[in-house]
Amino acid sequence: MTDHFIAQARKLLEGQIDFQGQKKAELFTSFSLAGFGLVALLVGYIQQDIYLTLWLGLLGTFITFVAVVPPWPFYKKDPEAWLPASNALKGMGIEVDGKKIN
Repeated sequence: MTDHFIAQARKLLEGQIDFQGQKKAELFTSFSLAGFGLVALLVGYIQQDIYLTLWLGLLGTFITFVAVVPPWPFYKKDPEAWLPASNALKGMGIEVDGKKIN
């Protein structure tokens, strides 16, 4: 029963996202950190409170972290079709310690 839960957790947390998902994550990270930073700076300036500025910046960083780091399903919508690994090594003639590898 534990193996079943471990397998489900591994499937959920496996960090493989596609190239389009990486682009989405990068854009979201850039814009959200810049936006949160700007809001934190403006609120801190208006309130004249550096601690508020730092806490708002930290909150924005945490929200961005939660939105970007886990491999959410919308980051995996466009999987890449890769060639099978077995075709890549056929006929290459690789030798290791004088022995030919097929």
